[in-house]
Amino acid sequence: MNDYVKMIDGLPLIVKIILALPFADWIVYGIYRIAKGHLIAGILWLILGWPLFIIDIVTLVLHGKITFLAD
Repeated sequence: MNDYVKMIDGLPLIVKIILALPFADWIVYGIYRIAKGHLIAGILWLILGWPLFIIDIVTLVLHGKITFLAD
């Protein structure tokens, strides 16, 4: 799972933002949160991620990485 986190962290910002759009955010960043050791946050993101994609986009733009429930 650490390889998955490194792969996502190593992507260019524009690709991270594209992956944060509703069609992929819930699965890509849900698994990302689980891989970082935040099991409950990851499961919640897998279930509720579609309406919460805006939070991921905002944190990516402001910080360059996913920070909400992932750090």
